[in-house]
Amino acid sequence: MTSELVVDVQPKEISIALMEDKNLVEFQKEERNLSFSVGNMYVGKVRKLMPGLNACFVDVGFEKDAFLHYLDLGPQFHSYQKYLKQVISDRKKLYPMSKASMLPDIEKDGTISSVLQQGQEVIVQIVKEPISTKGPRLTCELSFAGRYLVLIPFNDKVSVSQKIKSSEERARLKQLLQSIKPKNFGVIVRTVAEGKRVAELDAELKVLLKHWEETITKVQKATKLPSLVYEETSRTVAMLRDLFNPSYENIYVNDETVFNEVKDYVALIAPERTGIVKRYTGQLPIFDNFGITKQIKSSFGKTVSYKSGAYLIIEHTEALHVVDVNSGNRSKSTNGQEANALDVNLGAADELARQLRLRDMGGIIVVDFIDMNLAENRQKLYERMCQNMQKDRAKHNILPLSKFGLMQITRQRVRPAMDVTTDEDCPVCFGKGKIKPSILFTDTLESKIDYMVNKLKVKKFTLHIHPYVAAYVNQGLMSMKRKWQMKYGFGIKIVPNQNLAFLQYKFFDMNNQEMDMKEEFEIK
Repeated sequence: MTSELVVDVQPKEISIALMEDKNLVEFQKEERNLSFSVGNMYVGKVRKLMPGLNACFVDVGFEKDAFLHYLDLGPQFHSYQKYLKQVISDRKKLYPMSKASMLPDIEKDGTISSVLQQGQEVIVQIVKEPISTKGPRLTCELSFAGRYLVLIPFNDKVSVSQKIKSSEERARLKQLLQSIKPKNFGVIVRTVAEGKRVAELDAELKVLLKHWEETITKVQKATKLPSLVYEETSRTVAMLRDLFNPSYENIYVNDETVFNEVKDYVALIAPERTGIVKRYTGQLPIFDNFGITKQIKSSFGKTVSYKSGAYLIIEHTEALHVVDVNSGNRSKSTNGQEANALDVNLGAADELARQLRLRDMGGIIVVDFIDMNLAENRQKLYERMCQNMQKDRAKHNILPLSKFGLMQITRQRVRPAMDVTTDEDCPVCFGKGKIKPSILFTDTLESKIDYMVNKLKVKKFTLHIHPYVAAYVNQGLMSMKRKWQMKYGFGIKIVPNQNLAFLQYKFFDMNNQEMDMKEEFEIK
């Protein structure tokens, strides 16, 4: 299996696509100015105590106050608060962590009002992004995640991932980290640390400690609350940290800055693999070049087709996600209805596992499979679903089919489900339902080019148009493109773009900045 990562950096957003054997399996899209993401740390103020919920609401700068439950305070909350007071009391000299005193744990069945009061300052970390009408979810157990280790201040334990099965390796890692970790810090050893040398683990531990020092220095200097004191690494790097494995063939990036970020990170964790990070400089949009745009358009609608005419219908509601499996117009197999239903259901299980990863659907998912009478077939389907979901990194739980032929799945949700709208307002008629005669479209383009060259004096630019229109403009020995170049100069480039509607166009200057040509009315 070949894995490739393709990163599309646009002025307003970054999109990341993970391809396995040229099939899109994970897709993340994020605005570049988005500030409330998982892992960020804030110094916030307790806004309101809710004794009935045994929780409080904390102001971290989001329009809705963030939610912090008593159980998320962490056992060492008193130690944190004492250290926070010591840090804030002296703005010039930083109180060393090694001198911080460890106080007794908070009571497991205590109440929020006995520990916190309104207006109190707390250091918190986001564990769940704002979803729908809910604000972010917080924790006071801070953690700094690296590739091999997770650093937890005010915790003296060393824990090793359960997925490392070898007892000798577990003992080695535990002993090793006990000897190198500083006082008052706990460490969780991740699965990928198996077999790693002390130098690699020590180097990462130093990086994570530096993050903690930078965070606490920002806390010390914070004058205005709420204040962001630690920001997760860029989404690209964060995704790489969790996803990276040596089997990656290529990582393509179309932006110089992000390319350097990714290259530096890969050099840090796998120096021998830096060659896989490649800068994409082609004329075509990066997602078009790798055939991702088409897959996005076909995979994110309400209806998702898979093999032989069968299809899924996916509906998102406030409480849960509902999936219906339909056999469609597929030809019936000679083996009868039962075999046909099993075949369609197994195909649906394959596609659904991909869809859950792709859309990052979380919470409760209910799937209505086609009814099957035989218990062994129902068991087959359940096993297939469990097998398909093994690749999924999010925590999940799958129940066997109920009496009604429904399968219930829960999947961890830390950010809103990815929802790409594939239905869009027509950008050609602007939702009016009427367009100018399409045969005159090339005349419109020419008038725009004339305006650009003769009025705006822009000699070099790129015109993005739909691939079908581009084929028409480029056809023949003396093509329309050639005529335009001879008339207006050879600085005109034509690029086919699959993201555009049939009669839509966009102009870009030399720096790849879009030039607004006021499309609602034509320039004479």
